[in-house]
Amino acid sequence: MPDNTQLPIGNNPGRSRSHNRRVVLDAIRSHGMMGRTQIAKLAHLSPQAVTNIVDELVADGLLIEKGRLRSGRGQPPIQFAVNPDGAFTVGIEIAADHLVLVALDMVGTLRAERVIQVENTDPDHIIPIILQELAKLRGQTGIAPERLQGIGLVMPGPFEIDGMTSVGPTTLPGWQGKNPATLLSSATGEDVVLENDASAAAVGERFFGAAQSISSFGLVYFGAGLGLGIVHEGRPYRGAYGNAGEIGHAVSSPGGRPCTCGQRGCLERYASLYALYEKMSQAGRERPDFEGLLTLHRNNDPVMDEWLSEASLHLAPMLSTLENILDPETIILGGALPDEIVDALIARINPLPRSVSTRAVRTQPRLMRGHTGQLTAALGAATLPLWEIMTPKLDTKVTISNA
Repeated sequence: MPDNTQLPIGNNPGRSRSHNRRVVLDAIRSHGMMGRTQIAKLAHLSPQAVTNIVDELVADGLLIEKGRLRSGRGQPPIQFAVNPDGAFTVGIEIAADHLVLVALDMVGTLRAERVIQVENTDPDHIIPIILQELAKLRGQTGIAPERLQGIGLVMPGPFEIDGMTSVGPTTLPGWQGKNPATLLSSATGEDVVLENDASAAAVGERFFGAAQSISSFGLVYFGAGLGLGIVHEGRPYRGAYGNAGEIGHAVSSPGGRPCTCGQRGCLERYASLYALYEKMSQAGRERPDFEGLLTLHRNNDPVMDEWLSEASLHLAPMLSTLENILDPETIILGGALPDEIVDALIARINPLPRSVSTRAVRTQPRLMRGHTGQLTAALGAATLPLWEIMTPKLDTKVTISNA
């Protein structure tokens, strides 16, 4: 008879040590402090493989000993935990009008954050600013600066689409034909992972916000433009070329307002922050900052009220269509809008038109507000290199540029 015994992964020469290190780290991150024997069972590794890998990870500062667990007879096993100070990752969001940087430690705790308003996002202008802010961020983490393990970079999509990339006020001029990950990697000397802002924002909500217990959802992300991040069974869905969820350029009003992408009536022309700023400009008003938006809402500003009505009118049928296509557990609204404004928008959208999500028994509302606010895309960006360190399988990367 053939021997169908499954060998532990640690005995399989096809599995690399790098992979096995991530298996061990992922087991401890997911289940908490534990001893070598429990690690071997959870990770499907041989005891000797676990001993070697754990010793290596402790020497590298990624794991720490937590003493012995007193239970039963015999020598209690030494317990190991992920070392929060063992490494950190940085997430950077380059938006049309601001720059966000965050730093996460090895257990995903936010150690530092910076939000800077910018007027010029051209690479020659923004990269020196990023270098300055990154130096400040490193000093604020409380972790040795040399323990930076990678940078996640997020930018508005779509990526490399004829007629839709680097055009108009909701995209980033100056980046056409350039690889952002390569440019930033060369400037910083670090590995860089590139993602579009909406997908990264969905990752941020999955790990730090409203979707921590939700495995399949959509996140409508308000940057300057409008995007959709899709998470299916716990993993981001990006599409063949990284542009899944580009709802800002889905037509919601055929023959409507002209869009810089060449179409007319794109959703982004009615339901984005840019659409609000445009209304402000037409009324002879200055463009508000984040706090200014909140002040306008609290003062029942008529231009804000008009935008809320128009945005909700165009979003409602689009969201119910997304429900029919994706069948998510919920749809989350979030991004660069104050929480009170998101709540007001949800109140005007509800009740959503009927869709496959119109069910009497639900564990989540059909529409909800995100919890991570203005930091959500940058948090998701910082999570991408953290996954690279600690997760055996990673399929969310667009580009990694090794310095």
